[in-house]
Amino acid sequence: MRSPDFVQSLERGLAVIRAFDAGHPELTLSEVARICGLTRAAARRFLLTLADLGYVRTDGRLFSLTPRVLELGYAYLSSLSLPEVTAPHLERLVAQLHESSSLSILDGDDIVYVARVPTSRIMAVAITVGTRFPAYATSMGRVLLAALPPQELESYLARVSPARLTAKTVTTADALRAEIAKVRAQGWSIVDQELEEGLRAIAAPIHDRAGTVVGAVNVSVHAARATVDVMRRRFRPALLAATAAIDADLRNKAAIIRTG
Repeated sequence: MRSPDFVQSLERGLAVIRAFDAGHPELTLSEVARICGLTRAAARRFLLTLADLGYVRTDGRLFSLTPRVLELGYAYLSSLSLPEVTAPHLERLVAQLHESSSLSILDGDDIVYVARVPTSRIMAVAITVGTRFPAYATSMGRVLLAALPPQELESYLARVSPARLTAKTVTTADALRAEIAKVRAQGWSIVDQELEEGLRAIAAPIHDRAGTVVGAVNVSVHAARATVDVMRRRFRPALLAATAAIDADLRNKAAIIRTG
């Protein structure tokens, strides 16, 4: 049941913004209404209001977002120390392994990329800051899920119905629970072509001063360039060294703030 303070019009306005994505950069009024479950009249009011505020542009038929929508996430990202602290470590990791590396956090049932250093594009979907993927099918997602309190993890497993994204995707709660338990025990995760065919990734957590998991870093590679065994033997030590260095920097940053 919604709180009496819940503002449904705000929810709907945000849904209109989220209707636009990499696959749908431009939408008609009817398409926005269909995606958001709104009437054409309501969708029109939201779109014209967003256009008035500078978040949407239109040529009279098609609507698209403007760069101003970046302001909505900037306040959060600019206050978040993780990307700033992590960036040089990601760059060194990429220079060492010659593969892309990213930082993500858990947001609801998805991971959200908050920093990325790419080498070459290996996915069908371009990954940028703000890209979201389902946590269950990603190495970073499993690392972050492994850090959840048991009750929260069980709630997640009961709530989520994993889709079969590839032939290798784990889609049952029991199998996913077992994978997450393994990740929790070993402290890192390898996901082999579960999110996309041909994509392998290895991830490890990063911790704040209190030891709480606050994000995950991965290294992703095309399956033709590295076997799972190579990732375990060659990529894992480099990744764990990088995340340990990030943890140390986060502790130092906290100490400086505390004594400054």
